[in-house]
Formats: sequence, C-alpha cells, structure tokens
Amino acid sequence: MVKYMSERRLFGTFGVRRVANEVLNPEFASLLAASYGSLIGGRIAVGGDTRTSTPMIKHAIISGLLSSGCEVVDLGILPTPTVQYAVRNYYDGGIIITASHNPPKYNGIKFVDKFGIGIDRDMDLSVEELYFNENPKRVSWDKIKLLYQEDKIIDEYINEVMKRVDVNAIKEAKLKVVVDCGSGAGCFTAPYIFEKLGCEITTLNAQPDGSFPGRNPEPIEANLQDLITMVKELGADVGIAHDGDADRTIFIDEKGNFVPGDKTFALVEKQMLKDNNGGLIVTTVATSTAIYDIAKEYKGEVISTAVGDLLVARKLHEEDGLFGGEENGGLIFPDFVYGRDAALSASKVLEIMAKEKKSLSKLIKTLPNYFNEKMKIECPDDMKEEVLKKISEEVSTLGFKIDTTDGVKIFKEDGWVIIRPSGTEPIFRCFAESKSKKVAEEMVEWGISLIEKFNK
Repeated sequence: MVKYMSERRLFGTFGVRRVANEVLNPEFASLLAASYGSLIGGRIAVGGDTRTSTPMIKHAIISGLLSSGCEVVDLGILPTPTVQYAVRNYYDGGIIITASHNPPKYNGIKFVDKFGIGIDRDMDLSVEELYFNENPKRVSWDKIKLLYQEDKIIDEYINEVMKRVDVNAIKEAKLKVVVDCGSGAGCFTAPYIFEKLGCEITTLNAQPDGSFPGRNPEPIEANLQDLITMVKELGADVGIAHDGDADRTIFIDEKGNFVPGDKTFALVEKQMLKDNNGGLIVTTVATSTAIYDIAKEYKGEVISTAVGDLLVARKLHEEDGLFGGEENGGLIFPDFVYGRDAALSASKVLEIMAKEKKSLSKLIKTLPNYFNEKMKIECPDDMKEEVLKKISEEVSTLGFKIDTTDGVKIFKEDGWVIIRPSGTEPIFRCFAESKSKKVAEEMVEWGISLIEKFNK
C-alpha cells in the first residue's frame, strides 16, 4: 500500500490548505513562498480567489518571492485555471491563493510549474526542506527585482475559451441559463462568457464576497437549492454552478435535477472522442465505470491515477492525452489548461446541448447508467494512515479484489466502493457505485462502517 501523503509534512493533494491566520498566517506564507522562489527563480505569477484572507496571504507571498530574487507579476483576483493558463503561456512558475471548495475560514497556497501544472511530490519535498530549515535564498538589496500588475489576462482567457467552442451554434440555440458563481472567482468570468455566447442569463451569488454569504463554496446538491429552485421557476434550460476558485462546474438540468459531476465528465468525454476519432482519457480511480464504457464505444483508452487534478494533468501532459477529469465536476482540456477548468467545461456542455438540439436531461439519459453514493466522515490526519492500513487488511481477508492506488478501492460483484483519506481536510471520503441505487447506498454505508470501526 502507498503510504498516505508519503513524507510530506505540509502539502496535501495539491498545495497547502489550512485555516487562515492560524497556521496559514503571513509569516508561514512568506517563508513558504521564498522557499518555492529559491527553487524556481525567474518570473512568477501570483493570483487568488475572493476569500477575505486572500489579500493578506497574497502580499506575504509576494514579499517572500521578491526576497528570494524572483520577479513577480500580480494577476489579481481571478479563477485558478486563469492563473494556470497565464503561467503556461508567459511565466516560469505561479502561486495560486485558494482553498477551492472549502468553507470561508480556510485558504490555501497552490504552486505550479512552468506548464501551469501543480508541482510534483519531489518539488513539494524540496520546498518543505527549505521551509523547515528556514534556509531559502535571500538576495542582497540590490538584487531585489520588480513587482508588476497584470489585469488583462482574464480578458485573454475569456477569448481563448470562446475560441474552443462553436459560438454561432450556441447563439442560435438561445439557451436560457442560470449561473451561480457562489460569490467566488467565477464572478469575473462566467457571466461574461455566457453573455458573449448569446445566452439569456440570470445570475445568483454573482457578487465577489469571500465570506460566501449565499452558499457554501462547494457545489454539492445540498448547497445548490436556490439554483435548483430558480431553474424550475424560470423555466431555464440549464443551471450552472462553480466552486470558490471556478475550476469545477456542476449542472442542474431543465427539470431541476442535480447532475453528478461524473455524468458531465462522461457527456463531454463522449463528444471529445467522437470529434477526435478516439484518444487517450485520463481520470482517477474514484471515477465512474461509465468513463470506461464510453471509451470502449468511441475508440478511447483510459488511464487512471490517484485522486487529484494535478496527477491527472501531469499524466495528460506526459502521455499527450486528449481529455481528462474527475468525478467532482472538474474537467481538464490539456490543449488549453493543465488543470480543471469550469469556464470551458460549462461552455462545452452548452455547445453539446446546442449542436445536439437536446435538453440536458435527454443527453444524460444517453449515457451508461450507474448509481453513485458519496459520504464523508471526520478522522484526524494523524490517524488516517493507520485506519487505511487496517481497512486494507480486513477487506483482503474477505477475499475481495482491491486497488490501493489511492486509499482502498474494493471491487464487488455488483459494484465498487473506494475509501480514501482527504488530502485537504481531516476526513475520509467514501464513494460507491453500482447499477442498483440500493446496492450503492448499502456499499457506501458499509465503507463508512469500516472507517468507524478503526477510527478509535
């Protein structure tokens, strides 16, 4: 079994995420940024989401980078994929201040390489070594470089999104769209893109506000009830919701039904494979079997990784893959951004609806049908590895086939269940899938019972 989080002491699945101004205070951020800057050097872009703590952390990061001899470009408040796009095209590295879907009290620091991909484990460890030894590079006063401001990259990003879809087809469809920006970074992109695509737009939570007054930033069904109500009351064609940093997209169909992220993934995968006569798809071990079914039907090949969009993105880069994604509504278009991209994901779904001349609910019905259930349960970080080890030992004695690429994935005759520790929160996540809703519910509850048994 892969040791959980390996030797890393700070980094999670992607970057560092903590409660703002506790562990993640200005001194922490500045030293960590200086450690990263010492290894990367060159011209570094910095941007972040709308959280109330983002300006504090961003200024500390800029100071740390400047102290290590980097030239710094402040991109402002904008979506995570916009920063990744900018770094890939113009900079030597980047730092993104975001806690993505986490509650308002959290913030985080994501480091990306020159391709805009989250830095790998070895780089994580190198940054941590400099941090814990308090030994980053500090240049002399006359070697401190300049800080620049760049506020035009978001317009370029919006234009590049539009180049990748059939704008005329979407305009002709005259789609009625309700978009819930969640008061996050999507406020600066989503409404403008959908307006340019000729959609009739109604917005929810479209004012940037880091306290997220309208809803929790995680776009799960429980948090999207206002969006669901508005889609039904307005007779909209679709509802679209983003998370805090606008790298994930979740849809509500015209009937007000919540569309799970893996359904969106499968829908876009199908179109990408059809348009390209096949190709390589990269996803994680926690994604639906539907992804494999569609690949088989449309000349695709699937490679799976551990959970984490940076791992999917890195594999797409290494293997020159066509498309990738996760079950949470995070889709990756590697010709554009090596990371999850809410704006292009939403635009692609609108394009499919327009060109197929079908409602979203009808399009979803054309996909392989599996039932998914998800639960989570609290577990202290220092207990995760021991709990995982005991679960793996127990299920092995029961004779089930298991996969330990990430956590423990248990294959049963009528479906599978995966139990894995979160890399960003003190919790375990449990996903189950089956052709039967009842079986999926039973399996996810069984998975949670295993965690409870050993989490003592």
